[in-house]
Amino acid sequence: MNPETALTQLSQGLYMALLLAMPLLLAVLATGVVVGILQAATSINEPTVAFVAKVIALVAVVALTGNFLLGRLVSFTTELYQQIPHLIG
Repeated sequence: MNPETALTQLSQGLYMALLLAMPLLLAVLATGVVVGILQAATSINEPTVAFVAKVIALVAVVALTGNFLLGRLVSFTTELYQQIPHLIG
């Protein structure tokens, strides 16, 4: 395996990690901002409110996009396993 091939595979792996994590992180980020604004407006500074809201948002996003994300991950892994003979030889 030459360095270009290794860097290509690494780049594809990092892109896949970004693609899989992006919906989850964006949902938690948006929920945190909204809850933070609401807490600042109402002077309720309870950390468990923000935590529970983020967990609920995370579960909802996983329920909505889990099938797509898992399909992409399985497809990437299958392609990677199929490329092993070409990468070694």
